[in-house]
Formats: sequence, structure tokens, C-alpha cells
Amino acid sequence: MRSVSNRTRVGLLAAFTAFSAVLSTGSATAATQLNGDWAPFDRCPVDAPAMLAADGVNTIAACIASGSATGSITLGKSVVSTGHTDLQLGVVQRADGTASLVAPPEGALTADPAEIPGGLLGLMCPSGIPLVSGICRQLTDNDLNRVTATIEPAGAPRDFNMSAAFSTGEPILTIPVRIHLKNPFLGDKCYIGTTANPVLLKPRNVTAPTLSLQRFAADGTPNDDEGEMGRYTFAGADQGDATFAVPGASGCGAGLLDWAVNLKTGLPSAAGKNSVTLDATTTYFGSPYDPAGLAPNEGRKLSEFWHSAKR
Repeated sequence: MRSVSNRTRVGLLAAFTAFSAVLSTGSATAATQLNGDWAPFDRCPVDAPAMLAADGVNTIAACIASGSATGSITLGKSVVSTGHTDLQLGVVQRADGTASLVAPPEGALTADPAEIPGGLLGLMCPSGIPLVSGICRQLTDNDLNRVTATIEPAGAPRDFNMSAAFSTGEPILTIPVRIHLKNPFLGDKCYIGTTANPVLLKPRNVTAPTLSLQRFAADGTPNDDEGEMGRYTFAGADQGDATFAVPGASGCGAGLLDWAVNLKTGLPSAAGKNSVTLDATTTYFGSPYDPAGLAPNEGRKLSEFWHSAKR
């Protein structure tokens, strides 16, 4: 691991304290491909007004990204393998130690859809209820049977515990989410959890991450000696949570099939009967290496650097 200079610690202070603030909504850049060490921050909202206004002395703008390629989530009686998950946001830290977060327009959290094992047959069939049994008889077509589940944001991440990011066993933050189930019979508004009553995930490190520091040029090219940017990387930590409750489904088949999904899936499900696992999570904190040296235009220079890294 490379040594961490006092100068760099100052430059990345915003990143380390970022999650203690409440998530706010702002304009942001769309996801794109970025060069080199900029790559994890492809949704950082560098063009949001609050980010652009950072001067490097009284306010410092930085980027945060955390992702996992695989995992699983158990909701009641159902176990679903998850795909790639990606949490990104910008942070503006003020000189008094307070900070605010800026989300990308699509929300801080994005995730790949995953298929429910057994599809709709597994969720609702067999059944002696005429409405459901009638649907079961039609599920000979794989497209009709297929059910995808996507984890979506359902509120602002909160309760960040910075020390927990370095250790194991303590919740790092609370992430309100809902699970979007999609199928022709279920319709497009079938959810487990809602924005008013979300699933509250509190991931914690099951294994300890490894810490490294990268310094890189404005366009993302690694440059240990003179790079304008600095990035901390927390890598390889398996994360999990088995403490959350799961509410019942809503909006499935215009609400007519909520009870069928709940009955077969075992929802609502009390805390302790559900779990989530994120494999080999990697978290990045990045900001200008010397933000004060970019005053009074640190936020605008961060945006300029980000755009220069586009491939």
C-alpha cells in the first residue's frame, strides 16, 4: 500500500466524511466511460450547481462510488441472486465540517435486474384460487413465466458510520430500497416495499477491506508524483445484513395479485428472517489532490478533469 501524505489526507477529507450528510437531489452527468483511475466515478454529478460552486477552501467537491458484481438477497421464502450494484454520489464538504450529498439524476443506487428462480410459477403456483390457477395454466410460455427483480432506491441513504467502513460487524449506513418485480401478469408497478415503507438495508463488512491510495492525472492516467487527483480504494470486503424486515408486495396485477405473491413468498417477513450479501465490495473516494491549490474554482476544475477523462 502506498504511503498517505498529509497533503493528500487534506485533499480527500471530503470523501471520508461524505456519507454523514442527507442525500439531496441535483442535476448530474449521465453514465459514461472514463479513463484510468476515473473509471469508477462514471455517474459522479460533477456538473451539479452545488458541485461546481465549490471553491476548494470553504467548500470541497468530491466523488464517491461503491459497487459489487455479485450477491444475493433472501426475502421471506425467496432467494434471488443479485447482479451488479452501483452506489454513486457527489459530496460538498464545508469548512465547518458539515457536508451535503448530491445524487445522479437516476438516483444514487442502480442495480442490474435478476431473474426470480422458477418465475411466476415459483411465486404463485400451484394454487386452488380460480384467479391464480387460471394464470398458472397459461404459464407454458417462458416469456409469460419470467419474473425479474431489480433493487431500486426508495429514499436517502443515511446513518453513515465512517469507522465501520474500516472494521467488521458494524452497519456502515442505511439504504432504503424497494424490489421491483416485472412480469406481464404482474404489470410494471409490482413492488416489495415502497418509498413510504421501504426495505432498510444496513450493510456491514463481513470481511475487512484492504486500503490503498492512487494518485492520478486530471484525465485519469496514473501519476504517482504529480497527479492532480487522489483516490482512496477500499477493496475486497464482503458485506451483508440480516437484520431488516420486509413489507408485503403492492401493485401486483393492479393489486389483485398482491396476496398471491405474499402468500407463496412468505411476506411480510419480520426482521431476522431476511438477508442480503454483497460479494467483494469495492468503495472509492476521490477528490483533487490539493483542492486549495485550485481555489476559487475547485468544483469547476473537478468537472473539467472528469470531462477530460471521457473515452
